[in-house]
Amino acid sequence: MKYSPDLQTRDNIELILPDNAPPAFHLLAKPTGAICNLDCAYCFFLDKELLYPGSKFRMSEAVLERYIRQLIESHRVDQVTVAWQGGEPTLMGLDFYRKAMALEEKYRRPGMTFLNTMQTNGTLLNDEWGEFFKEHNFLIGLSLDGPRELHDVYRVDKGGQPTFNKVMRGLRLLQKHGVEYNLLTTVNRVNADYPLEVYQFLRDEAGTDWMQFIPVVERINQNGLTLYQAGTTVSDRSVLPEQFGHFLTTIFDEWVRHDVGRIYVQTFEAAVRNWLGLESSGMCVFNETCGQGLALEHNGDLYACDHFVEPDYLLGNIQDEHMIELVASPQQLKFGAGKRDTLPQYCLECDVRFACYGECPKNRFLTTPDGEPGLNYLCAGFKHFFHHVDFPMKLMAGLIRRGRSAAEVMQVLAVEEAKLEAALARASRNDPCPCGSGHKVKQCHGRKKPKANFRKPLPKPQRRSNVVLQTPE
Repeated sequence: MKYSPDLQTRDNIELILPDNAPPAFHLLAKPTGAICNLDCAYCFFLDKELLYPGSKFRMSEAVLERYIRQLIESHRVDQVTVAWQGGEPTLMGLDFYRKAMALEEKYRRPGMTFLNTMQTNGTLLNDEWGEFFKEHNFLIGLSLDGPRELHDVYRVDKGGQPTFNKVMRGLRLLQKHGVEYNLLTTVNRVNADYPLEVYQFLRDEAGTDWMQFIPVVERINQNGLTLYQAGTTVSDRSVLPEQFGHFLTTIFDEWVRHDVGRIYVQTFEAAVRNWLGLESSGMCVFNETCGQGLALEHNGDLYACDHFVEPDYLLGNIQDEHMIELVASPQQLKFGAGKRDTLPQYCLECDVRFACYGECPKNRFLTTPDGEPGLNYLCAGFKHFFHHVDFPMKLMAGLIRRGRSAAEVMQVLAVEEAKLEAALARASRNDPCPCGSGHKVKQCHGRKKPKANFRKPLPKPQRRSNVVLQTPE
């Protein structure tokens, strides 16, 4: 079904959902496009501004209404997620979101509820925003890269000034007003060397109980820009594969011994779901297929994915075609199935494919050991992590299947580690390590591990313009 761009309502048009349309999907709406008040050095989206030369980058009321109405019409479930991102979505101002709330009520079906979410840098929040979020039960994702020394390396404003204090002020406002929130931490070349410092800061000082760790993989193309997902060169801000694996395993070891059931880490929650063999991990990157996490630009352009906002992945405009037709289009279905169908043989034969599924297609730009294209840049790190967590994941999955709490894994591991400590006390440094690794004690559990601190010189705060190229090993 197509209709005229100048059509204001569709009251007289009967919408027939395509047979292959999903009952629900996730859509990130970007009402300001790539416009942001910060200039974070690793932000992959700021360059997208070049796709819309001359635009004011503000979603019109007509596009807003078309978006909310079509989103509701496209869903065959009783809860609809309305997600806002950017750029920085708070730049639209509160009145814009008040209109969005009114439109939800206008088009709401009987029994339908909404989960309103927003990803923000938090620097523009005030009490009025906090009251609004609380009133409408928003879930806020706040970007915070760890303690001040780590956060301020890459997350700076347009003048190159640090933003840590402003972000923490925004976080305290959310907490003051009782707004539900989680913290999103981008894992980059710098903070990845300090996993425990990052985790313990988020847990103990920031005071969150829900964390997301997103690896920075910044592919460079077109004169230093990151406009397209192309090329095999990454910036020096990008986390290294083994470095990311170490980051995850170090945090996991802390979490699985002290915080299961109390602190929720998105990657760990997804892993448990995959060890349970559930249909979805809850994270598109760890599902077998994708294609149900789309992005809507400020002018109504609908793209296959937030990470593929570029011409080849433009599905159409919701002012010309209904959203659900674009979501269920052959182009989008092929995009989603491609995550599964383009895996190289190396991945198909991998023993942890069930946990990874090749991760995100945007990161598949290396070649396998036998020269086949399509290997994920982060493969080495993920493989290390999934092998490392296999035993406790099996324990937690078993507990859950028996109707017990996954948190009981902490007690099980404590007993096992007490046995190991007793065996280590009886072993000499040159004996085989009792853990069964095959290494000597002095090369394994008897090796002293230096505690990370901030004595290692950290880079000065960096803006987006400082691009350095490096080819991944």
